[in-house]
Amino acid sequence: MSEIKKEHSIEKTVLHPRNKHKERYDFKLLTSTCPELAKYVKLNAYNDESIDFANPKAVKWLNKALLKLYYLMEYWDIPSGYLCPPIPGRADYIHHIADLLGSSNNGKIPFGFNIKCMDIGVGASCIYPIIGNKEYGWSFIGSDIDKAALESARKIIHYNAFLKRNIELRFQENPNDIFHGVMERNEPIDLVICNPPFHASLEEAQKGTLRKLSSLNHKKIITPSLNFGGQSNELWCEGGEERFVRNMIRQSKQFSANCFWFSTVISKQSHLDGIYEALKHVNVVEIKTIPMTQGTKVSRIVAWTFLNQAQQKKWIETRWNAL
Repeated sequence: MSEIKKEHSIEKTVLHPRNKHKERYDFKLLTSTCPELAKYVKLNAYNDESIDFANPKAVKWLNKALLKLYYLMEYWDIPSGYLCPPIPGRADYIHHIADLLGSSNNGKIPFGFNIKCMDIGVGASCIYPIIGNKEYGWSFIGSDIDKAALESARKIIHYNAFLKRNIELRFQENPNDIFHGVMERNEPIDLVICNPPFHASLEEAQKGTLRKLSSLNHKKIITPSLNFGGQSNELWCEGGEERFVRNMIRQSKQFSANCFWFSTVISKQSHLDGIYEALKHVNVVEIKTIPMTQGTKVSRIVAWTFLNQAQQKKWIETRWNAL
């Protein structure tokens, strides 16, 4: 069995240094960029401008303003009932994973269209490809089992010309497959990213949504707002996050030679032991664990590669440093 090299970092308390959203939101700038946001902006208890983060419409308009101001998006929207992603946290994943690529390349982050990423579960918002392309110029393949989500992502791409040549969408016909059917065995993928369903059942997912809304409203909420509900495949799967990632790890072995780094968000620390055991079982060469912190929420990225040092060197020379 290959020797596994682990790296554990100290938990951080702030967003990534390159994250455009690491400071407080500038609502004057955001409302000048997106005037529709203004009606949702009010002074909070600290006399600071803010929005009601329990209001789905306010959160969606905040996202539209952030994407227009910082990522030059002319159009962005999601259908009712789909998750509205927190952009600062999504951006953190992209920046941390860029550092991971750089750590394999003598500290130099590879930029440009030649770097191809696959987003497993791209979703209706298409958020990771948007940020990854705008920040680093990477191209993306976005896969999903939800045709309506892909149609929403396709519409976002259509109305933002710079995304058309940089993002390809692929429908995953078999929900039990993660890579087979959307990843070709002979196509090189520099990076796989994934934000897996967290909960193990619909009931558990609904309870989690109600806890979040109750916390935001400072009172008990018994009915979730539509845009905070999310689609079932966004929120839960049988066995929850740990089983999904263990399946992802097992299936990644079949594509070990044509992907440099596989990665996924892990929301719950208690899942790590089982995930490390699964990685050991498929004989990965290297594991990296990257902590992320957004407010009081702490999560981490777990990344793994099957490529040894010689294979990594060849990959970097032929794909990252050839241009």
